[in-house]
Amino acid sequence: MRVAEVIGKVTLSKHHPNVNAATWILGVPLTAAGIRGEKSGRGEPFVIYDEMGSNRGSLIAVSEGAEAAAPFHPDEKPLDAYVAAILDNIDI
Repeated sequence: MRVAEVIGKVTLSKHHPNVNAATWILGVPLTAAGIRGEKSGRGEPFVIYDEMGSNRGSLIAVSEGAEAAAPFHPDEKPLDAYVAAILDNIDI
């Protein structure tokens, strides 16, 4: 699981029918330095499936890979990254 910051939303013209009830967001993964606010601690943006309703600037916990689709079992969803939590506070 990684911590990321939401930097925007993604608009789709077509999507798989199993991912109909959520939004897609663009997030930047953060290291400890990024969480402290340093520019060097920010990674490359990636697309994340969001059912929690996160907004631009939100810090989120992101589950990736096979674990991203696990909460939906037995339904199959074509996901590689999923918002597992919206974080209110992080203490380092």
